[in-house]
Amino acid sequence: MGAIFAAAGSAVGLGNIWRFPMLVGDNGGAAFILIYILSILLIGIPIMVGEFVIGRHTQSNMIDAFRQLAPGKWWRIIGFMGIGVAFLILSYYIVVSGWTLYYAYSSFTGALSDPSCDYEAFFNNYVANPWLCLLSAVIFMLLTHLIIIRGVRDGIEKCSKVLMPMLLLIIGILVVCTFSMPGIHKGISFLLKPDFSKLTISVVLDAMGQAFYSLSVAMGCLCTYASYFGRNTRLVSSALSVSSIDTSVAILSGFIIFPAVFSVPGVEANAGPGLVFQTLPYVFNMSFGNVPFLAYIFSGLFYVLLFLAALTSAISLHEAVTAYVHENWKLPRKKASTIVSVASMSLGVFCCLSFGVLSHWTVFGLTIFDLLDVVSSNIILPLGGVLLALFVGWYLSKALVRREITNDGQVSQRVFPIIMFLLRWVAPIAILSMFVKGVMEMIGV
Repeated sequence: MGAIFAAAGSAVGLGNIWRFPMLVGDNGGAAFILIYILSILLIGIPIMVGEFVIGRHTQSNMIDAFRQLAPGKWWRIIGFMGIGVAFLILSYYIVVSGWTLYYAYSSFTGALSDPSCDYEAFFNNYVANPWLCLLSAVIFMLLTHLIIIRGVRDGIEKCSKVLMPMLLLIIGILVVCTFSMPGIHKGISFLLKPDFSKLTISVVLDAMGQAFYSLSVAMGCLCTYASYFGRNTRLVSSALSVSSIDTSVAILSGFIIFPAVFSVPGVEANAGPGLVFQTLPYVFNMSFGNVPFLAYIFSGLFYVLLFLAALTSAISLHEAVTAYVHENWKLPRKKASTIVSVASMSLGVFCCLSFGVLSHWTVFGLTIFDLLDVVSSNIILPLGGVLLALFVGWYLSKALVRREITNDGQVSQRVFPIIMFLLRWVAPIAILSMFVKGVMEMIGV
């Protein structure tokens, strides 16, 4: 259970609660969700199983794992890409995670419960304030660091056993609360009634991309966590459990957000990236206008939910890099984690300031924050995913992969040929198409 919750915590992040509802709103609701679930099954789970195979077999961080499995071969670049992208994502992820911490604080102090508040100006003033934004990011990083230095069993596993049930409990409470909103019927219809006329090649690729990124594959996180798995851990069952929790959180987040959105006239479901931090505080206040206390509690719980999701993902990103520094550089764990925290926070400072005093610093028209996001999401991650699928599907010994998937013959082998087919053919082609789309968007084609 600890292993599943830790891996699920890696997968469940801001992308489930923030980005997934935004994409659903942009792309017509239930039809997008169906493509997303299909992508999880055909792309996400096979690659997750592949990472689990590599991690548990080698019992090492991602870089050393590829050195063991392909000594002297160029395949080890996959390990460097995984650890490198985990570091880059952590560096800008802590900035947005700091926002969730500040919004949770602001909700419970009543700052977001003022009906006269201009929430767009509230957000813009906050991110443009270098000291306040930096303080939020630093506190968030310190919380992550304190968990990492306690180790795998006393830190990550114990916290996962508390944080994940707490996260799921809050989601359950918020979903129940939405049934008192006037827009509940429209919200549920939007989520469950497919509109296939909205489906285009671009929408399908967006759904595939969200499924791929949501599960935290090709970042080194799952491979690192799998290195802590015991021989009795069933890899396919664990991947299914993690994917089920991840997908459930994403869909239930839609049940929280869209009934609220449809309860307030003039607010669109496709409100875009500003939905969570600029639109929803207003929506929560309007939805519970007759009972201000409910608006206060609902808003506070929602941003605590965002914070917990951000924290579980940040822990996994940090651990992926820390495990490499600890094992490869032969440093004590506390020193290794401190090096990672300081280095990541140093880069995070520039990401944080790119919304204010450093907003004029651009590369190819992108701020520092946006540049790290685009390079990691559009280039490194999909390329790493393609290579990972090809490595497990074609390079690794089929006997080795079969032994890991079947736990040395103790688990049924019926799923093995399906996983291998998806890794060899379906996943590489699908992820490569996502990579091409991302590059075309980046260069403006």
